[in-house]
Amino acid sequence: MPAGGLMSVDYKKIITIEPGKRSGQPCIRGMRITVYDVLEYLAGGMSEEEVLDDFPYLTHEDILACYAFAAEPKRRIKHPQTL
Repeated sequence: MPAGGLMSVDYKKIITIEPGKRSGQPCIRGMRITVYDVLEYLAGGMSEEEVLDDFPYLTHEDILACYAFAAEPKRRIKHPQTL
């Protein structure tokens, strides 16, 4: 992937948040599949190809948007520094 590849995906055009849908969790293109669902599948060992095969309505850009959403600095977990 080229440098800055994730940031070239404007996740704000793909990731939607609707209070009445999936308890306001971030979803992909208004569907009921959440960013967290996709990231859990990937973290659980599924490849991108497997996710796309299991969910044919998702695209490669949707997966990149999930990564970009999670990587946004304000969403990063801050760990206390050890002395």
